[in-house]
Amino acid sequence: MKRLIVCTGLLFVATAVFAQQKPPASPPAKVSATVGGKTITISYSSPAVKGRAGQIFTKDGLISHNPHYPVWRAGANSATALHTEADIKIGDLAVPKGDYTLFVDISDPDNWVLIVSKKTGEWGLAYDPTQDLGKVKMKMSKPPALVEDLKYTIADMGGGNGRITLAWENHSASVPVQ
Repeated sequence: MKRLIVCTGLLFVATAVFAQQKPPASPPAKVSATVGGKTITISYSSPAVKGRAGQIFTKDGLISHNPHYPVWRAGANSATALHTEADIKIGDLAVPKGDYTLFVDISDPDNWVLIVSKKTGEWGLAYDPTQDLGKVKMKMSKPPALVEDLKYTIADMGGGNGRITLAWENHSASVPVQ
């Protein structure tokens, strides 16, 4: 009888603990698309603006507190990961088939630079410039409305051409992909 009471109590406590867990503040997200017959996938964590519009990308903003500022992990939590099942070109950068980490240099708010790193599997703040495969200038634009949750998109534009876009807050930055 004692065992039954103890087991029931433990089950009740475990249920209460698990019921109180909240979803992560920056939930994991993944986008995948086929461009020119080649699948490209980006896995990232998606932070929200949460009332901080105009306070994220400024010199004193949220991202400026990261240790590698002005290089940003281009997401939250774990490093933003790029996987390509075949050789591709991002802008004029040749990216061989495989896995990479994406960072963005936001030192110039009007001219972001995508950084493709060969180092993978690290926490997002562990940027090491010696591991760069290369860098690509991004085309900047302003989204039609505030982008609350950070979002990547990969669009197939036809003819083996595509576009990778990163949008968050009042910023949208894209690079061509082939």
